[in-house]
Amino acid sequence: MANTAKFDRREVLEKATRLFWQKGFHATSTRDLQQAVDMRPGSIYAAFGSKSGLFREVLHFYADDMALRLQQCMDSERSVLAGLRAFFRQTLLEGGDNAPSQLCLLAKSLSELEQGEEELLRETRALLAATEATFRHHLESAVAAGELSPLVKPAVLARQLQVQLIGLRSYLRATGNSEATGELVNNLFSGMSPSAD
Repeated sequence: MANTAKFDRREVLEKATRLFWQKGFHATSTRDLQQAVDMRPGSIYAAFGSKSGLFREVLHFYADDMALRLQQCMDSERSVLAGLRAFFRQTLLEGGDNAPSQLCLLAKSLSELEQGEEELLRETRALLAATEATFRHHLESAVAAGELSPLVKPAVLARQLQVQLIGLRSYLRATGNSEATGELVNNLFSGMSPSAD
């Protein structure tokens, strides 16, 4: 009879995500992981291969959760820009990602990972690029729907949204000023409207 995993993989990933997000990849020890996910080191390594293997799954788990929440915001709003604004507000101001750190896990990881960890660096950059591509897709839809000027370059604007989201999270962490952050989010999206010209 084949051995089956005696743990809830999603639950383990949720707990490991919170731990890595709070402490960072390097500062998280095997003992920290063992206590957080309630698994023996041997079981962790059997399930994920290594600390790096678990971290790689955590990065994907985090990115998938962000993508799901973005899609939920898009589905719940009547326009593309309203959906994007709702996602920004949820992520930044409403605790939508239940963050143990106000910084984006992917951006935080990029600043921490070292040159000897090229595979994790590539993985993190690819996940950030996928988020940017999703923004671009939605912005292309906004242009097609007449929400944005046909002169808008969705690829450039998607890049700007990515930079703004990372930057606003850093600003909120640095200042703790949620009111100012909310104003910046509103200004960002009101400035995209054709009527704002």
